[in-house]
Amino acid sequence: MANNFKNAKVDLSTTNNTTIYTCPSATQTVIKSILVNDDSGSGDTINFTLTSGANVFSIYKSKSVSANETVELLSQPLIIQESEILKAQATNANRLHVIVSLLEIS
Repeated sequence: MANNFKNAKVDLSTTNNTTIYTCPSATQTVIKSILVNDDSGSGDTINFTLTSGANVFSIYKSKSVSANETVELLSQPLIIQESEILKAQATNANRLHVIVSLLEIS
């Protein structure tokens, strides 16, 4: 089994639901950290979902991020299975950046 530490980064430049990470085939992933930063000076809210097949599970709904603040969203690791998709959606465009630190196990 190969273990690879990685990160996935996204600048939420739209209010669309944005894919941050898709778990590859024959892989399980341990999400160690989800950092969200507001760089606008205005604050915002963010939604996180995990898509598994046709099912969509809410991880965070309308999580507030204060102006110029960085927030760690996980207090425990999150396991993602093969082909599951982690997505984020900001209420306002061009305010939030997301960095996800993860360990892929294949």
